[in-house]
Amino acid sequence: MSQSILILAAHPDDEVLGCGGTIAKLADQGAIVHVAFLADGVFSRVGDAVAQQKEVHVRRAAAKKACDILRVKSVSFGEFSDNRMDTVALLDITKVLEELIAEHKPEVVFTHHAGDVNIDHRCIHEAVVTACRPQRGHPVKTLLCFEVPSSTEWQLPGSAPVFAPNWFVDISDTIERKLAALDAYATELRDWPHPRSLQGVDHLARWRGATVGVDAAEAFMLGRQLA
Repeated sequence: MSQSILILAAHPDDEVLGCGGTIAKLADQGAIVHVAFLADGVFSRVGDAVAQQKEVHVRRAAAKKACDILRVKSVSFGEFSDNRMDTVALLDITKVLEELIAEHKPEVVFTHHAGDVNIDHRCIHEAVVTACRPQRGHPVKTLLCFEVPSSTEWQLPGSAPVFAPNWFVDISDTIERKLAALDAYATELRDWPHPRSLQGVDHLARWRGATVGVDAAEAFMLGRQLA
């Protein structure tokens, strides 16, 4: 039976920024990868309701294109408001995640790091920890947290837990697909030297790879693993 993987991300593009190369690698190895976005990623921005709704459609189309490049099996979109997930009860977010876990029965979950600047990232992390409580019969055996350029590294020292990776995935063979998937989100990208630029993402992967002796890598913090 193929391994089921679930990516729980706040906004479309977080999945590629955080673990796009790993998604592609796992899919190539036969894993069934599902991606779930919880927030719209748009409504906190300036603009009227009509323009915002149009942008939601554009961003969701970009997400589907990016996930096709990475060979993701399924993509789902939540309805939480962008950058307002802290106004929602943790229980309500957790229930949505529990439904996704019950549907896909993932052995591995990838999600946000607890110390990100973005509030939606932090809320999802907390809800994932709750939804993945290690109870008898729970499908999730491995819980990994990824970094998101322009959020994880922007947190101030002492303000939140530091992202200190202890799990690395060699994406030397899939870095180009990660960048191609990221290019599907062209409107979300910035010019170099912004960390959320194609060059910035590529440089980060090369640096993470250099720290473990490969051409390119993605870094994670292992939350829990049951062997």
